[in-house]
Amino acid sequence: MELNLTGKRALITGSSSGLGMAMGKMLAAEGASVIVHGRDEARSSAVAESIRANGGSATVALGELTTDAGADAVAAAALADGPVDILVNNAGFYRHLSWMDAKADEWTETYNVNVVSGVRMIQRLLPQMKERNWGRIITIGGGLALQPMNTHPQYNATLAARHNLAVSLARELKGTRITSNIVSPGAILVDAVKELVENIGPSRGWGETWEEIQPNAVNSLIPNDRGRFGYPDEIAAAVAYLCSDFAEYCSGSTIRVDGGLIRGAF
Repeated sequence: MELNLTGKRALITGSSSGLGMAMGKMLAAEGASVIVHGRDEARSSAVAESIRANGGSATVALGELTTDAGADAVAAAALADGPVDILVNNAGFYRHLSWMDAKADEWTETYNVNVVSGVRMIQRLLPQMKERNWGRIITIGGGLALQPMNTHPQYNATLAARHNLAVSLARELKGTRITSNIVSPGAILVDAVKELVENIGPSRGWGETWEEIQPNAVNSLIPNDRGRFGYPDEIAAAVAYLCSDFAEYCSGSTIRVDGGLIRGAF
């Protein structure tokens, strides 16, 4: 299927590793010019070089999104070679903390990183999308926005805020050819997740090898209809669809890619 992304320029925040890297590589394979964002120059440049080595187009925008000055620098680098057509707000973080350990400062920092940073990039890139009356803004959310756990409450709440702001933005963009939508991943098997599961598996009686550990980890941690972890390219494919002309009729929508982990009709 031709997604008509050739000639589009896409900035993906937090794309020097993990899900963001997978998104960047897939959008580049579909013809988009990708702007790899990260804070580490070596890792960001390595992703961009990998894209170019496979025939794609990629540049790098380095910077911290948690301050106005940092967001200004990232936006300036992203716009240096032309307008940005696609913004994927992917960057985020969390610390695994209990309710009593997640102090007010932790809530403030997590909200700034996971919510306000995305707002900064929207406000810097949306005006030039409006000038051309075309754009795609995609927010990476998560199932914990709808069904939060008792742990890391500060993170759960920021995911809910990300979903909410994306829908609010869609209402703001009524009547334009700019869309705002959400991709909501389940538990995705990036390197950090696999390493964590392999480390805790033996002590929890899940087995010793990955082949033994994986099904037991899924049943214990993320019971879902597909019986497995998700893969980065499955998230990237949903993002690529929402970037395309085929998703013109999607507005404020959430695409859940979680194997049925979130058990609700809506």
